[in-house]
Amino acid sequence: MGAQKTVSFRMDAGKVEALDELAAQTRRDRTFLLNEAVDAWLDLHSYQQRLVEAGMKAAEEGRFVDNTEMRKRLAGLKKAASKKRSPKA
Repeated sequence: MGAQKTVSFRMDAGKVEALDELAAQTRRDRTFLLNEAVDAWLDLHSYQQRLVEAGMKAAEEGRFVDNTEMRKRLAGLKKAASKKRSPKA
């Protein structure tokens, strides 16, 4: 673990209460849970950024689905989803 630095911010009182309840249930302190949450958020957004960059690179290389083909694919997905939702006779 690198050097630590104290950070302060405001949070809705209800969220603090929920955080404290979770801390008590898991026998962890609030700081541990907040660090876990920030780590997860940073990991998720780093992953999303890599996906965006890969998509932009693919588009620049001409590797993408044109609008007409995408509409066909979405219509097919919509039709398949509606069949799953309709009750069987």
